[in-house]
Amino acid sequence: MTPTASRPFRRIVWPFGIAETIVWAALYYSFPALLLEWERGLGWSKIELTGAFTVALLVSAASAPIAGRIIDRGHGRELLTGSALFGAGLLMLLSQVTQLWQFYAVWFLIGLAMAGCFYDACFAVLTRVMGERAKRAITLVTLVAGLAGTVSFPSANALAATIGWRGTLMVFAGAMVIIAVPLFWHACGTAERHPTSKPLPVGAKREAVLRLMRSPLFWCLAVCFIAMAFNHGVLINHLLPLLDERGVHKETAILAISMIGPMQVSGRLAMMAAERHVSNSALFITSTLAAAGASASLYGSAAIPALLVSFVLLQGAGHGVISILRPVIIAEYLGRKDFGLIAGVLAAIYLVGTALAPTVGAFIWEIGGYDLVIEFALAMTIIAFTALVLARQIAKRRSTSN
Repeated sequence: MTPTASRPFRRIVWPFGIAETIVWAALYYSFPALLLEWERGLGWSKIELTGAFTVALLVSAASAPIAGRIIDRGHGRELLTGSALFGAGLLMLLSQVTQLWQFYAVWFLIGLAMAGCFYDACFAVLTRVMGERAKRAITLVTLVAGLAGTVSFPSANALAATIGWRGTLMVFAGAMVIIAVPLFWHACGTAERHPTSKPLPVGAKREAVLRLMRSPLFWCLAVCFIAMAFNHGVLINHLLPLLDERGVHKETAILAISMIGPMQVSGRLAMMAAERHVSNSALFITSTLAAAGASASLYGSAAIPALLVSFVLLQGAGHGVISILRPVIIAEYLGRKDFGLIAGVLAAIYLVGTALAPTVGAFIWEIGGYDLVIEFALAMTIIAFTALVLARQIAKRRSTSN
């Protein structure tokens, strides 16, 4: 890449990376960061609170195809910018709620904002205009935005201790307006002025959907992805109350969960260094084992507190790699024909798992406490590992027979 050609690339990628960091910190990670504050301040149960977040994520998953069609029509700039501005307004509204129905109503609308400015929308813009360079751009964006949790957890708790959770949401909303909105506008505008590929064709036929539903390989990947979504979603959304229940000092708990983001970035950097020497399938399998080791470490940290360090390292690195490799594995195992359809359906399945995880975790906690939640998370990694190994064997048999 020449210096002249690299300048538009940098003016697209880095603003996107910073903007995604802000919107993820404000709209997604603010929920687990403030969960204990809401539980204590509003008096609602974990199930009642996490149910609202589940609603938001389900709405986001259902709205993602609509956002994709808007981007396909060339309106990505308006969608990402408008969604970030809409999300900021909703955070201001959330800071004023006093009733549970209001809490649910605002989070329902936040789900719409998520669909319009989170990774899927951003990556759709990059894929649409950058062609073969999109993979590198997406990787760099995720390296930056992987620090969203690191930004959100310590800042949310520090602000809540001084100005309360309502004031914290106002600050987050201000950051979205001042930082994310103009960066999205700038990045999308630059991408539109410097396209490196023609827009991708849109649409998939009904026959492709039916063929997809009949593939055991597809369902193996679906089980693997939703299991890993449950694993990460349950632990991330409940980590602060989980550690609080175990008597871990609040500052230590915040530091632990804040370091998961840097560990995601570290995992992605390690993947980039190793991908020339190790297959993508082996990297994905290793990542599921890392997540299993993380759950086991978290379980053992009750007796050996130092294992909390191992949990942070393995959970962050494992899921940091998985988030990058999911579309790569889909292409390798299921092919590139109708890739948009296949990846979209599997992404929706993953998002459903992510959406249900907070509420499922709350129900499990009520049944058997957080030890049972960790056991559930560990079981999910075992299911994911088994499904992925089975998918690998099916893919090998298909390639051999062909």
